Amino acid sequence: MSTVHPAVRAVLFDKDGTLLHFARSWAPISRSCAERAAGGPGALADVLMRAGGHDPDTDSFRQGSAMVAGTAADVARCWVPLLPAGTWTHQALTAAIDHTFTARAGTAPVAVDGLPETIHWLQGQGLVLGVATSDNERSAHATLALFGLTDNFAFVTGWDSGNGTKPGPGMVRAFCAAVGVSPAETVVVGDSTHDLEMAHAAGARAVGVLTGPATAADLAPLSEVVLPGVAALPDWLKAHGG
Repeated sequence: MSTVHPAVRAVLFDKDGTLLHFARSWAPISRSCAERAAGGPGALADVLMRAGGHDPDTDSFRQGSAMVAGTAADVARCWVPLLPAGTWTHQALTAAIDHTFTARAGTAPVAVDGLPETIHWLQGQGLVLGVATSDNERSAHATLALFGLTDNFAFVTGWDSGNGTKPGPGMVRAFCAAVGVSPAETVVVGDSTHDLEMAHAAGARAVGVLTGPATAADLAPLSEVVLPGVAALPDWLKAHGG
């Protein structure tokens, strides 16, 4: 028997791998962070990238790795033990990585296909839109500004916004409280299992997209549907949005 859902009133998007092509956007950012931590390009920077989940030879990323699913603090925690003793503290490296994330947010991101058209259609249907990212909040705002979408999103939260981190429910709950909808009326769209687990933890609906490192096999057990990208969301909502 199919589940009857209330009508969708809001959509909360992950950023990286959902609004952005993950590898094309994050390969240069990951490399910049690793080279800063290592003191320049070379073997140590490559070791850091691989530890964080980024293969520097192929610019592919590992699903669930620190650079894919974690925060700047998670990446720093992964890297500090690999660096010469006394080079960085966890706090200092977290700040350096976060700074690089923010500095590159207005230049490195590559939008997924059909992003502006999709966002404008969703807003035109009266849906309230938000972003929940494991990046910092400033980076998210910079990315939306780069794409000319700042005014289309009513809510933005990052790992540093005080609403918890994925896969916990805090970001979804904060979005729902801020815009006046219930989790059951909200669809979370994401490219990682952390995004979809966050949706389930909060009682929201979950839709996976294949514009990040995760495969359909990774996402299908946690989502109502796995779409090729956000451009397919309007047609799915027409059929399943209530």
